Amino acid sequence: MTTNSLDAYCAQHQQRLERFLIEAINAHTQSITQIPAAKPLLDALRYSSLGGGKRIRAMLVYMAAQACQSSDIESEMVDCAAAAVELIHCYSLIHDDLPAMDDDDLRRGKPSCHIAFGEANAILAGDALQTLAFTMLTKAGRSDDQLRLVLLAQLTEAAGINGMIGGQAIDLAVTNKTLSYSELVAMHRLKTGALIEAAVAMGASCSKATTHQQQALSDYAQAIGLAFQIQDDILDIEGESIDIGKTKGADIAANKATYPAILGLQAAKAEAQALCDKALISLSIFDQDAAPLRDLAHFIVNRSH
Repeated sequence: MTTNSLDAYCAQHQQRLERFLIEAINAHTQSITQIPAAKPLLDALRYSSLGGGKRIRAMLVYMAAQACQSSDIESEMVDCAAAAVELIHCYSLIHDDLPAMDDDDLRRGKPSCHIAFGEANAILAGDALQTLAFTMLTKAGRSDDQLRLVLLAQLTEAAGINGMIGGQAIDLAVTNKTLSYSELVAMHRLKTGALIEAAVAMGASCSKATTHQQQALSDYAQAIGLAFQIQDDILDIEGESIDIGKTKGADIAANKATYPAILGLQAAKAEAQALCDKALISLSIFDQDAAPLRDLAHFIVNRSH
């Protein structure tokens, strides 16, 4: 698969995801849309979850499911898993941007949710997206309840205190403090990596992956999760706000611990490439059905946005 093929794959699945999200949000907000006072909240919810972003975590659900190529895979359940992961990610971005957190005015190239709709609506929109993700997983598809429970467990664990939330709390606590490389890795394994790992695991669960496949995909996800964060830190230095969709230099201005700060810029780039190589090795048990995963690993460490 070439870069053009990856672009085509992502475009196709982003459109598929967008259609599913629109239908799901409309279906689950029908009652409150009749209340005019709720319009700002609904506008904030749609503003932050539709029509934007790379959707990398959702793409990983589709890609992992494809790599395992189960004959009885249920496409609606894969769509639901991808959408749920994306909604959790969108909610986390809304809350991360709040003044009490990262205090960022720009997200995905446009004003952050709290800038556009006010803090109260932003908080509520984030809360609504989080709970909607879990509601969707309990209702979508024709699958048995056991798969729903597995997917719920994978997502809640990754999004909670032992995953993304815990990592964010640590990140806030260590601002203006010096971390070792191992401490930084541990923090970002929770803050960034946990949801990426969950996305891959959920795709594997939807396709009834074997234990061997699950372990290979877990190794892949751990490697690209860390590589993704390293590249984010590099782009905070080298990227442009218009490309990266958020304020350039925000991490430096907030005196946050980053990989370039600890390793140096060139060593950070080398580490990201080494992790990409590790991710590719972990996929050696898969055939061409895993081509999107391989190309995504290359994209993550070479992206400019």
